[in-house]
Amino acid sequence: MRKVVITGMGAVSPIGNNLETFWNNAVAGVNGIGRITKFDVSGGFPITFAGEVKGFNATDFGVDAKMARRCALFTQYALAAAKMAVADSGLDFASEPDPYRCGCTIGSGVGGIDITENEVLRMERGKTAKISPFAIPEMIANMAAGMVALQHGLRGLNYGVVSACATGLHSIGAALRAIQHGEADVVLAGGSEAPICPVAVAGFAALHALSTRNDDPEHASRPFDRNRNGFIMAEGGAVLVLEEYERARRRGARIYCEVAGFGQTCDAYHMTAPMPDGEAGARAMSLAMAEAGVSPDGVDYINAHGTSTPMNDKTETVVVKKALGEDAARKVSISSTKSMTGHLLGGTGALETIVCAKAIETGVIPPTINYETPDPDCDLDYTPNTARERVVDVALNNSLGFGGHNAVVALRKVR
Repeated sequence: MRKVVITGMGAVSPIGNNLETFWNNAVAGVNGIGRITKFDVSGGFPITFAGEVKGFNATDFGVDAKMARRCALFTQYALAAAKMAVADSGLDFASEPDPYRCGCTIGSGVGGIDITENEVLRMERGKTAKISPFAIPEMIANMAAGMVALQHGLRGLNYGVVSACATGLHSIGAALRAIQHGEADVVLAGGSEAPICPVAVAGFAALHALSTRNDDPEHASRPFDRNRNGFIMAEGGAVLVLEEYERARRRGARIYCEVAGFGQTCDAYHMTAPMPDGEAGARAMSLAMAEAGVSPDGVDYINAHGTSTPMNDKTETVVVKKALGEDAARKVSISSTKSMTGHLLGGTGALETIVCAKAIETGVIPPTINYETPDPDCDLDYTPNTARERVVDVALNNSLGFGGHNAVVALRKVR
């Protein structure tokens, strides 16, 4: 199979709306969680904080203003991230000899849920005739992929993966397979989400999945800490340029790392809860390592799914131990950048793949902030509170989603 590398990355996140700012803030341990401003949370709304994107305007990233007006916010995030990733890669798709060799796999967990909510409210107010003609294109989850393809003239494979919190990594895995097997030469891959609206926040709150620290949002996301009590809803998008290695080398591209392996499984256990013994999650990690040709003691860094929920963090610790073995698990550096960004749902896997790629490039591992009280059930090295310098040759990124979806990407320095 053909070798696949990352040659461009773009990010819109609660801690930065470009790659440099996002990465610098992740290393510095900057908190991106605060009080919700996108809708009124007064009057007893159950959750009053989230990881919001700040100061975003799609046209600032070169997105056509007319196109932006006709797109839901999650699609606008994808368009902006894709613009940045393509610029970072140095590609010019207008000069590509065969646009059918260029594709796009960008997913979203809940798509335009904010649009759906707004249009339903409009109907409830008796304004059925005022429903936007763009309501359906705005709300469907595949539109991020479709509009990014339209923006860049990508005529090859194109679809949006929907697998809850594993969406971003499944999108990257799909891009990897397409290039490996010769279906495409370059694919924009990632995920985006804009779920900060009443129905989405209240819905996750009803599941008892969200942190209830309304009085202390800055310290609410505390993955692997004994006092964690739920994840924090967040928004944003991330896109990576995956490219066939020889093609990238010939054009003199800057190469971040190799996408060396991918593993995917399903718990087939419960609608929302992870499998307690971690077997399926561990198998996904093992599959990714096996494809990459990496032994457990060869893994330097794991960006954990690390949601800050009681069950997920405990189970993921079991997963890592089962996949790597006790000895290697205790030597690997782990962190959860959700402690800073919150949980971007379908966008989170792509954003955290960027973290892994930058860790390989820079030799810096960002911290898990708000780690104060060790949990005996979570007893590995989670890089507490302060970034750490370490040579990173191999990094794994874990994503675990509602529905039992497990996805793992293995990245490696190019050799």
